[in-house]
Amino acid sequence: MIRLLVVPLLFVASLAAGTEFSVLLPQQSSITFVSKQMNVPVEGSFRKFTAQISVDPTKPETGKARIELDLASIDTGNTDADEEVAGKAWFDSKNNPIASFTSESINSTGKGQYQVTGKLTIKGKALDAKAPFTLRQAGGVLLIEGAFPLKRLDFNIGSGIWGDTSVVADEVQIRFSFTVAAKK
Repeated sequence: MIRLLVVPLLFVASLAAGTEFSVLLPQQSSITFVSKQMNVPVEGSFRKFTAQISVDPTKPETGKARIELDLASIDTGNTDADEEVAGKAWFDSKNNPIASFTSESINSTGKGQYQVTGKLTIKGKALDAKAPFTLRQAGGVLLIEGAFPLKRLDFNIGSGIWGDTSVVADEVQIRFSFTVAAKK
């Protein structure tokens, strides 16, 4: 069960020199996850998030991003599971409604490949996070896609009986896809 969230990432770089890409296309963007319950992969997503991304392809190292995720918008495909995960033992979304990622630096790791480093905050706990991602231009937009492992217990997600990693694995794979248009 645990569907973790957040995500990070992104920005930067690419092909339209001097153009700033900063208009998120939310209908073409997503944050999803894969966790393992009793060693069986369980997929889900978050229906509500915002992302302020600013990328100047001529200066990718100056790119910035802030992603905020509405934890109560989790969609596991099962209403009972969604309610359980939003509860106190997991996200405690009543007291901690938002998870966030704020970028601190972006580095090139190869042609069209990058790594963003920043702070990931969940349930009031901020930890350093890194996420590799790819960036490519297609039809006047930038496509930013990546994934990173998140250790849920580092953020006190899944307490009590849910802390048993033989039932729900500690590692949750977070995947993100952002489509960003040029600022007009």
